[in-house]
Amino acid sequence: MGDLNKLLKQAGIQIGAGGSAGFVEVCIMHPLDLVKTRLQIQSGKSLNKTDPRYYSGIFDCIRKMYRHEGITSYWKGIIPPILAETPKRAVKFFTFEQYKKIFLFGANSPTPLTFSLAGLGAGITEAVLVNPFEVVKVTLQANRATGRELPSTWVVTKEIVRANGLGLRGLNKGVTATIARNGVFNMVYFGFYHSVKGYLPEYHDPFQEFLRKFAIGFVSGTLASCVNIPFDVAKSRIQGPQPVAGQIKYRTTLGSMTLVYKEEGFRALYKGLLPKVLRLGPGGAIMLVVYDYMHKFLMQQFPD
Repeated sequence: MGDLNKLLKQAGIQIGAGGSAGFVEVCIMHPLDLVKTRLQIQSGKSLNKTDPRYYSGIFDCIRKMYRHEGITSYWKGIIPPILAETPKRAVKFFTFEQYKKIFLFGANSPTPLTFSLAGLGAGITEAVLVNPFEVVKVTLQANRATGRELPSTWVVTKEIVRANGLGLRGLNKGVTATIARNGVFNMVYFGFYHSVKGYLPEYHDPFQEFLRKFAIGFVSGTLASCVNIPFDVAKSRIQGPQPVAGQIKYRTTLGSMTLVYKEEGFRALYKGLLPKVLRLGPGGAIMLVVYDYMHKFLMQQFPD
């Protein structure tokens, strides 16, 4: 009974710390996620460059959104991430800790391979659970309406279910792309962070130790973003509005990546990289640091 209580306490602390990390990160970094999505769903041939809906880059997108849609437009689609990110990050960090035990392969302590495989498993698990929220989020972020004209999260969700159901054309559209994106990201993210953090010595000074963790987390989020961005572009194309209404152009992950490459060139596979890095560099650092400190705080509040 004592072992069970200990396991439940550890699980509760991991879930609480992970949920806190996700909530803080999404509230701070959501506008950059929105800009990234707008750039990714923009086909190179779908708009004339004089069209106000055409974005030449991240700052042009920010400027035009403010001019045509208002400052609140930067937080379009934030409700699905808030509803999803708290349990999503809780699941991610909790499952990472469980996968870490599975992938020890008999070693006394985790290795870089252990961290990477645990991150991959956590990313895949997370992706399956949150993909419906991603579909709703991308649909809202692609909407250019303003004020009262902007449909609510619930209205958009009902419309997606009414039109296409719960399957691979509805709320689970693009699930394989989400699995690929999240799996690759978390494999690099956790693998790099925990491996490097274990090699670099800790500081006794709290502020220096905070900076050490933040710097490693920043590099982890940046590196993972650069590796998984083509999968993210494919996901946005699949889940976003198709170029021609009523015709599905982007269907599969690899098929969408190939199509983007053939029609728009190699650079198009890295659309939205700058806002993604600007978000997931510091955002990734925020999550890992908040998790570490919240985990430590909860352990002190609920000692054995």
